[in-house]
Amino acid sequence: MAVKNTTQVLIGGKIVTLSGYESEEYLQKVANYMNNKLTELGQIPGYNRQTLETRHTLLSLNIADDYFKAKRQAEMYEEELEAKDMEMYDLKHDLINGQVELDKARKTVHDKDEEILELQKKAEELEKELEELLK
Repeated sequence: MAVKNTTQVLIGGKIVTLSGYESEEYLQKVANYMNNKLTELGQIPGYNRQTLETRHTLLSLNIADDYFKAKRQAEMYEEELEAKDMEMYDLKHDLINGQVELDKARKTVHDKDEEILELQKKAEELEKELEELLK
């Protein structure tokens, strides 16, 4: 069973206690992300004049936007990985087919070499017979 971690972080100038099964470093990283988002939104003209509820809504929308963009990028990477896996499968299949064809060609060459040797022996025998007949 995983150990639950509790740590205090600073978000938007306030100390918040976070608990979770992730590491303390991860919880600090989440808090840092939130602070960066708050800073980013705080630089937008008029943001700080909005009501707290509106600012929270904008923060939530920005985080949701980041999430969906990251999710879509992960999906694109997965699709790319699947395409590369299919390409690799096809290449392996082509390689196996090439190896089978190469093995067949080698056997054919071997068979033809044996046939040539037999024909050369037969030709030598026929030459000897011809020489004997011509004597």
